[in-house]
Amino acid sequence: MKLTEKVAVITGGANGIGLAASELFAKEGAKVAMVDFDEVSGVEKASELRSQGLTVEFFQVDVSSEESVHAVMERIAAKWDGIDILINNAGITRDAMLHKLSSSDFKRVLDVNVNGVFYCTQAVVPYLVEKGKGKIINTSSVSGTYGNVGQTNYAAAKAAVIGMTKTWAKELGRKGINVNAVAPGFTETSMVASVPEKVIEQMIAMVPMQRLGKPKDIANAYLFLASDDSDYVNGTVLHVDGGIMM
Repeated sequence: MKLTEKVAVITGGANGIGLAASELFAKEGAKVAMVDFDEVSGVEKASELRSQGLTVEFFQVDVSSEESVHAVMERIAAKWDGIDILINNAGITRDAMLHKLSSSDFKRVLDVNVNGVFYCTQAVVPYLVEKGKGKIINTSSVSGTYGNVGQTNYAAAKAAVIGMTKTWAKELGRKGINVNAVAPGFTETSMVASVPEKVIEQMIAMVPMQRLGKPKDIANAYLFLASDDSDYVNGTVLHVDGGIMM
């Protein structure tokens, strides 16, 4: 197993990609802190995983609340004597064309997708520095690299994540901490579930692999970057998009 006895914090861990990562990391031997705003799903999914003999605990938090984030990271570190891995997976969308995008929706997406990543990372880094080793994986998007129609706020947030990733990789590498990002393409999550079938068909047609990504495809990339296999990978953005952005 690749993550035996490692303590992994996975934000947005109760649904979609985060849930796939929570299960995969636990099966690879990690003690998983499933962090999510969705308490109903979090309690249910964590219980299901524990019934399989896996070490998973749910922690409810709004990542856009700095005080709450620091408090929950303290609880997690106290429970398992530190933290080894942080997956900044939590994110939301509030899509609209520029002329229809409200300032409140613009701000909310940045509060969760940018501020949340900052708060979680700042809260966890001291525990990684104490151990002299750690892995931070931030979730960006192809939208953050190339932009996307109707996603001014989301694209801006995910571009910011890339900037933070590269900055932290330079700051923290000397402390034994690897910081990388994963940029998913079109992936089968609740965000895509509401998209009309005709649009999904058009999306698939754009992908050389001729399918949407599955949550586990992204979770597998997280696993590589969280494991010792990636100890010399730092400051990279790993695109997991079926080749759509070649």
